[in-house]
Amino acid sequence: MPLTFATWNINSVRLRRPMIEEFLAVFRPDVLCLQEIKCTNDQFPEAEFAAAGYPFQAVNGQKAYHGVATVSRMPLTRISTRSFCGIDQARHISAQIDYGRGPVTIHNFYVPAGGDEADPQTNPKFKHKLGFLAEMQDWFDTPEFSGNQLIAGDFNIAPHENDVWSHKQLLKVVSHTPIETNALDRLLTRRNWVDLVRKHIPHENKLYSWWSYRAKDWDSSDRGRRLDHIWSTRDVAEHSISADVIRSARGWTDKPSDHVPVIARLG
Repeated sequence: MPLTFATWNINSVRLRRPMIEEFLAVFRPDVLCLQEIKCTNDQFPEAEFAAAGYPFQAVNGQKAYHGVATVSRMPLTRISTRSFCGIDQARHISAQIDYGRGPVTIHNFYVPAGGDEADPQTNPKFKHKLGFLAEMQDWFDTPEFSGNQLIAGDFNIAPHENDVWSHKQLLKVVSHTPIETNALDRLLTRRNWVDLVRKHIPHENKLYSWWSYRAKDWDSSDRGRRLDHIWSTRDVAEHSISADVIRSARGWTDKPSDHVPVIARLG
C-alpha cells in the first residue's frame, strides 16, 4: 500500500487553513505534519480537516506560538509528546500508523529557530536550539529508534551548500553556521537516518523550502534555504520512491507561509 507523506510549516493554521485545504485537495497526502500552528488544541480546526478527509488528528498546540499537529486519512495510534531542555513549548508530537508494511512511528518536530546571533553564550535562543539538538541525539540513541521510524518537520537548519542560496555568505547566519550543520549531520548518522528528499533530489541540485518575507520578489531573487526535512530509518527508506518540494505554494496567495510543503512517497 503506497503512502504519501508531507510536512509544512504553515505559520498559523487558522490564518492559512484555506491554503492547507487546497493543498490537501490537489496533492492528497495520506499524512500531513504541520508546524507553527500557533493555536491551542481546542482552537485547532478539527472539524474542517475531518470534513476534508483527514479525521485522524494528533495536536500539540500552544497559544500564539509554536505548536505542531499531524492530520491523517488513516488511524493514528500511540500519540505522545515530548518537551526538550526543560522548556514547556509545543515542539513535538508523535503518532503511529500502519500503512500496509507494518507500523511506522511518525515524529513531527519544530526545532527552535535560534535567534539572530550564533553564540550560545550571549544568545539564549541559540543555546536552546543547540540543547534541543543534543537532546534529540541522545533520544535517538535509545532502542525505539532502531527501526520503523520517520521524522519530519521544520528543523530550522539548511545543512548543505546547495541547501542555501549562498554557502559563503550564510556561514555566519543562523540556520547555516557550522555548529548547526555539524550537529544536524551528527543526528543524521546517529541511527543511519536517510534524508528522503536528498535520496531522490541529489545534493548537486539547489533546493529550498523557505524564502524570507523580507524579499520584495522572493521568486526572482530566489534567496532560499532548505529548512524542512523528512528522514526515515533505513528499513522505511527502502520503500521510498520519490520526493518533491512544492515551491509554487510560496506564491499561492498574497499572504502565504514563508515555508512550502515537502513531500515524500513510500511504495
